[in-house]
Amino acid sequence: MPAESDATPPASREADRFDVLVAEADRVSVDGWDFSWLDGRATEERPSWGYARAMGERMGRARAALDVQTGGGEVLAAVPELPPLAVATESWPPNIARATALLHPRGVAVVADADEPPLPFGDGAFDLVVSRHPVTTWWGEIARVLAPGGTYFSQQVGPASVFELVEYFLGPQPPETRAARDPERARADAEAAGLDVVDLRAERLRTEFFDIGAVVYFLRKVIWMVPGFTVERYRPQLAALHHRLETEGPFVAHTTRFLIEARKPA
Repeated sequence: MPAESDATPPASREADRFDVLVAEADRVSVDGWDFSWLDGRATEERPSWGYARAMGERMGRARAALDVQTGGGEVLAAVPELPPLAVATESWPPNIARATALLHPRGVAVVADADEPPLPFGDGAFDLVVSRHPVTTWWGEIARVLAPGGTYFSQQVGPASVFELVEYFLGPQPPETRAARDPERARADAEAAGLDVVDLRAERLRTEFFDIGAVVYFLRKVIWMVPGFTVERYRPQLAALHHRLETEGPFVAHTTRFLIEARKPA
């Protein structure tokens, strides 16, 4: 006599697995900027330049540093040696609380800021400003708070990042949307603010999602990918994608990243 699980129709087992995976991913906290929940469920190639290491090296040489849009403070908290004065800004209340808990023990002041001009600091306050994946870079403000000879160092999301997934849910995006966040536009804006761009690199990196829970978690966390995403709103698309993942294997997308380093003339 077959076991009960063997007697369950495949379609029913697939539907049950869908419900379990989606419910789990819809419950878990998405506070902070730690993606470790995706370990074993999704992979993303890392840029060759090693932002965290390179940023940490610059922090070790700085006197006063600012981390703009720090998220949950995870990247800054891992820096081996912080400068005598280190400050971080963040706008989202859950992230502010998380960053405060991580960074205050290391002597970093966390400032609640709306991520809109002006930055709440005086002119020339920092010799180093960093930012990983800022939503917007206010170049005029970066230039203002940098001391002469100071450096802005940032890893940013490039154009059409993970758009295979975005367009699965939203359909084809217009050319101007796909072209947004162009590294050359960042160069032009930095130079218009009076900064000298000393390094600019871009890479396109393979990303894979292995189960539908990983997709749900990612879209809940990176809220600008599919604005207004909820499980209920997109349940039919999620169910179809779940079937595709179960029968065809990982969903492959491509992340785009660029590194920019700009210096304020002395």
